[in-house]
Amino acid sequence: MSCAEICRISKVTVSGFQRYLSLYHRHLLLARYDITCDKEEACHIKLSQLRGQLPATRAKYKDAIEACGSLDYIECNVSQIARRFGLNGTNLGRQLRTHYPGIIEWREKVRKRLGLNDNLPRGTRQVCMEQYTEAVKLLRADRYITVQEAAERCNVSYSGLEQHLIFYHKELVENRIKIRERAVRQQRKGKITGRGTLHAPTPETITKYAEALQLYRTTPMSARKIAKQTGVSVRGFYDYLQTWHKDLICTRKGIPYEEGKPVDWSSVRKYNPATAAKYADAIARLKTGGKTTAEVAAEFGLHPECFRQYLKEHEPELHARLGMKKTENGRVMAPHSMEKYKEALNLYETTSESLKSIARRFGLNDCSLGQFIKRHFPELIEHRKQRKQV
Repeated sequence: MSCAEICRISKVTVSGFQRYLSLYHRHLLLARYDITCDKEEACHIKLSQLRGQLPATRAKYKDAIEACGSLDYIECNVSQIARRFGLNGTNLGRQLRTHYPGIIEWREKVRKRLGLNDNLPRGTRQVCMEQYTEAVKLLRADRYITVQEAAERCNVSYSGLEQHLIFYHKELVENRIKIRERAVRQQRKGKITGRGTLHAPTPETITKYAEALQLYRTTPMSARKIAKQTGVSVRGFYDYLQTWHKDLICTRKGIPYEEGKPVDWSSVRKYNPATAAKYADAIARLKTGGKTTAEVAAEFGLHPECFRQYLKEHEPELHARLGMKKTENGRVMAPHSMEKYKEALNLYETTSESLKSIARRFGLNDCSLGQFIKRHFPELIEHRKQRKQV
């Protein structure tokens, strides 16, 4: 009995029963395909794609097929033999043509020699040859297409074309099987897979994400913002990009991409191109000179610390030029700080004017000026104290 029949009687699901067999009783499953082994060996044996008779079908037609190959029933045609065994003549003939073509040829020769020939036409009918000629040509072409696609293009029956191929174009079927076997586990865009289908998105999917993909290709917007703007699922758009347009993702991240080879995402820092566009004008302003990082950040409405961090990661040379430098006395100071406090520092060193008065004169914050002198020129504070004492 087939798994489906057993499940109907036992009132369990087919998928669940088959899963149970493959996990815990695999040796019984293999035995149906004439592979005898113990439970331990069965775990390491994989079944390739089934292309022969199902075990239940083989058992069902076994006696009738043996009768077709026996001289005891040579006077009967295939339909008569089928009726004797309670089978359908067309189905028995299909089993013979598909799996036992040698029996049909043997019967024709023997019946002709014994004078039992009924003079009925055998083999491919002319009308069938003409009906399926264009479809067979498409299937023999260099570009691989599925049988269903060929049937739809030529407006013929899919099942009829499939049977026609199995009966009269066995070498074509075998070649197509070999092509699919070579394509197993090699999913490349635009190429066939092990199932014989083209690895490409459906026309509906292409249409759905067309606008979002165009924005992703031509703008620095993030995938999340693009998905929200175009009204598509964020998760779906991410998956669409990862599956069909990984080259665009790699181009954004500056990763070398070669189709068919894995991408090492860990070797590249993740950053959003929209961030680069956000800081582009501010960086250009900094490069012209004349302003500090904080001033430029305020001018463009940016967070100073985030802007500095971005410069450190993506504009290291500019960040080093604007950053802290060692002075002659070994302390670290920002270059613009000395320019900012230079005149006030000179006045603080040569006069006895108060720090608050000096800061107001130059439009500075007295606390900032005091902290600057304390950090970088503590000797001036000591010198000023000594001068007051004198």
